[in-house]
Amino acid sequence: MSLKIVKTLGLFLIFLLCFPLHFIYDFLPNTLFSIFVPVNESIWEHMKLIFTSYVFYGIFDYLLLKKNKISFNNFLLQLFLIPIVGIILYLLIFIPIYNNFGENMLISIGLLFLIIIFEQVLSYYFLRFKEIKYQNIIGIVGIIITYIIFGYLTYNPVENYIFFDISNSKYGINIYVK
Repeated sequence: MSLKIVKTLGLFLIFLLCFPLHFIYDFLPNTLFSIFVPVNESIWEHMKLIFTSYVFYGIFDYLLLKKNKISFNNFLLQLFLIPIVGIILYLLIFIPIYNNFGENMLISIGLLFLIIIFEQVLSYYFLRFKEIKYQNIIGIVGIIITYIIFGYLTYNPVENYIFFDISNSKYGINIYVK
């Protein structure tokens, strides 16, 4: 098995992982899950899917790489940076489409798939790049800080349409609009 095959497999597994992660909070609502998965249908909460599916798949990815003795560098740093780039790219493409045409599930899911393709290609090259100094520390701290931000903004959302759940007329986890 090669790095290209692992990344191709990752493309489909990350995409498939997004679907159960989307509904976990509905079935098991609790504070821990609220940090990792969407608690409502806002644009912002769905960015957790991009990040969490990539990070969760990262465990399997790491095991596959080690088991198949595939050499790689910068694993933890790419585990943090790649989904952040994916979130930024998703928002840059999705927000103009959303503002002009409204919500369309097929566009949202199709764009998600394209973003995951981009992430896997970027990850392939990042893992082949020379070792970056302090990459493990930066990666771990970055992942932790990202989840702190997700958790904070879930309970203290900005009153902006990106954070607004139009289907339930609320922001964040418990903040309803009157």
